[in-house]
Amino acid sequence: MEHGMQGKVVLVTGGAKRVGAAICRRLHASGAQLAIHYRSSTAEARSLQDELNATRPDSAIAIPADLLTLEALPRLIAATIEKFGRLDALVNNASSFYATPLAGVSEQHWHDLLGTNLKAPLFLAQAAAAELRRRHGCIVNIADIHAERPMHGHLLYSVAKAGLTALTKALAQEMAPQVRVNAVAPGVIVWPEEAEWQDEELRRKIVAHTLLKREGEPDDIAKTVAFLIQQAPYITGQIISVDGGRSINI
Repeated sequence: MEHGMQGKVVLVTGGAKRVGAAICRRLHASGAQLAIHYRSSTAEARSLQDELNATRPDSAIAIPADLLTLEALPRLIAATIEKFGRLDALVNNASSFYATPLAGVSEQHWHDLLGTNLKAPLFLAQAAAAELRRRHGCIVNIADIHAERPMHGHLLYSVAKAGLTALTKALAQEMAPQVRVNAVAPGVIVWPEEAEWQDEELRRKIVAHTLLKREGEPDDIAKTVAFLIQQAPYITGQIISVDGGRSINI
């Protein structure tokens, strides 16, 4: 792969596994140095760190943090800059996801789902703003196609991702002209781990509503993130759906 990101540093939240790990691997293969944030996926984060460092020594670090703890957010940015001396891009990928029908919504659900999907990206952007402006860097948020078309039974998650979409556009205004801010909205990429999503018939029905009639891959998201960071100097404030056409065919 072309090493178009040599010397650049990227922080990926929730980078230890699934889509986050695919983003880390693709950006690293393009030459970037990676700060891999994780909360509880310690083994996966350390394994990925070792994998990337085996390819290019001292090019990746795994940093633990609870994104629901406000004071941890500037520390995460500071730890990345302390390790690598700079920060060029922030990828807000970490996300809580589970069902919250209206009757069962609790304040704890609100704090968790809005906290990881909306509050943390806001305050991480705030903490990173000065460095990103200095580097003429960028932010890529991982949104969701259900920000515009809410997922039944997932009230707070849908609201949080709608907020993240609005935050993306507002930050693009606030941080211009030095910093670009965009988002990627995945469709069917990696099935959630909850038991309800293991139903093969349910999966078939969802895939049937994609125009391409198939699931996507984590690297489909990673490629789009890499494009927005590396090859899109005149794109900001945009939400790119990577969903096989599902968002126009639900």
